[in-house]
Amino acid sequence: MAIVTLPSALSSQTGGTGPVEIEARTMRQLYEALDARWPGVGTRLREESAVAIDGEIIQEPLLERLEPGSEVHFLPPLAGG
Repeated sequence: MAIVTLPSALSSQTGGTGPVEIEARTMRQLYEALDARWPGVGTRLREESAVAIDGEIIQEPLLERLEPGSEVHFLPPLAGG
C-alpha cells in the first residue's frame, strides 16, 4: 500500500484525513482509488497537482510504479510570479 498525503485544500472533500494508505501499484491506479473513495479527488489531483514519490518530484507520474510503502505527496501548484 502507498502512504498518501493529500493537500489541506482538499480536506473539506476528504473529511480532513491525514496520510492515508491506498492499495495501488501505479499512479494511475492510485488516482482511480482516490476517485473511488472520494469522487473527483483523484481527477482533480491528476489535473492540478505536482507529485512527489519517495521524496522525488515526478514530471510525468501517470505510469510510475509504486512499491509497498511508497510515500506519495501531492503538492499544490505555486501561484504568483
